[in-house]
Amino acid sequence: MNRVGFTLKIRPEMAAEYRRHHAAVWPEMLDALRRAGWHNYSLFLREDGTLFGYVETPAGLADARAAMASEPVNERWQAMMAPFFEGSGLPADQMMDEIEEVFHLP
Repeated sequence: MNRVGFTLKIRPEMAAEYRRHHAAVWPEMLDALRRAGWHNYSLFLREDGTLFGYVETPAGLADARAAMASEPVNERWQAMMAPFFEGSGLPADQMMDEIEEVFHLP
């Protein structure tokens, strides 16, 4: 299992609404993540809009994203989430900036 960390940036003024959406993620989106091999997936949000994500996946982040791209619900979720993110305007799952793991205590 590969452990992956990544960052994204959301618009700080939209943080409360972002939190509300993630408190009630669609069941079909949760099922799609599981089918695509996303395990122990967590998101952490700072007040400045910095979002840190962690996921464990059988393959790397690129393969995990590709698996989600084949899930129809992902396109709808990404479209709904798009206004929350700063950056290039790509869907958030394509703007994830992967972070190198430098230490792990099993």
